[in-house]
Amino acid sequence: MSEPPGRLDGPPAQKAGSVERLSDHDPEHEQLLDTVERSQARKLRSRREGRHGIARGLGASGIIGWSVAVPTLVGIAIGVWLDRRVDSDYSWTLVLLASGLVIGGITAWYWGGQELERD
Repeated sequence: MSEPPGRLDGPPAQKAGSVERLSDHDPEHEQLLDTVERSQARKLRSRREGRHGIARGLGASGIIGWSVAVPTLVGIAIGVWLDRRVDSDYSWTLVLLASGLVIGGITAWYWGGQELERD
């Protein structure tokens, strides 16, 4: 018999997302394929239903948390350094702490908006 046009050799075409099963696989290979198929089905169902995993939530909260913490700590560090170097009537530490919190809050607002747009 002859090959269909445009097809010289190779495995038969599959539908997207399907896994070809061969009967000569060993049990460990079959178990691995089953595990991968279940995981993929779970992921696709989660995307379809709009659910997000805990890793994504932790990642988003980490980004937002660090976006507030870093400017605040940098402000405190610079403020303490300035308070030791400059004699003034007000505390640079408190001024720069407040400035860092404001900058961090604005940054967190931005990142929170980015996360909402991804949904």
